[in-house]
Amino acid sequence: MRPSGRAPDEMRAIDIQTGFTKHAEGSVLVSFGDTRVLVTASIEDRTPPWLRGKNSGWVTAEYSMLPRATHTRGIREAAKGKQSGRTQEIQRLIGRSLRSIINLEKLGERQITVDCDVIQADGGTRTASISGAWVALRLAVNKLMADGAIKEDPIEAKIAAISCGIYQGTPVLDLDYIEDSSADADANFVLIEGGRIAEVQATAEGATYDEEGLLRLLRLAQIGCNQIFAAQEAAVK
Repeated sequence: MRPSGRAPDEMRAIDIQTGFTKHAEGSVLVSFGDTRVLVTASIEDRTPPWLRGKNSGWVTAEYSMLPRATHTRGIREAAKGKQSGRTQEIQRLIGRSLRSIINLEKLGERQITVDCDVIQADGGTRTASISGAWVALRLAVNKLMADGAIKEDPIEAKIAAISCGIYQGTPVLDLDYIEDSSADADANFVLIEGGRIAEVQATAEGATYDEEGLLRLLRLAQIGCNQIFAAQEAAVK
């Protein structure tokens, strides 16, 4: 029995509230159980210097965890004067994931920055960020198309992410903090609608696992991401 009482292939409740903030071109509050992330997408009519004049846009991401998102207050990274390695790794993952499903040439010479701020953490903050980031990006691109700034839709597919792990010998879907902190193995899957894999981060923590174990986690991830894709579709409608 999982601590939450969920079945091994059962997700936490997913909630995606669009238009959560006033000023950003795309904004959502995404919740996976008790994990909540505020995601905004901001459009700027500029590109990084190395892309200027190349008729291509850019999508990038930033990630942060608010000081009291966890059980104890953490120090703001801005107060430290530098980002942690974890923060840098996660925001690069989010950016890579989004760029895998967008045609940057169709975006034109502009940049979309997606900000993911964790306001409450209970496991799976990076995967919730990616899943919410797609919705915020979709809303921002919809605004560009409605305004006539671009004619063709640059977004080629949905993308979502979910964590899976081996907890007390059983492969389980969508780890919360209790499971994540004591799992024998855990993995983050970033999947593109239609069955393609964008990225996999898999680690043996307390025990190693074989090929079949990894495939069982992948199958669980596919179940979870299909539910996320449906929630994303409902949110943007």
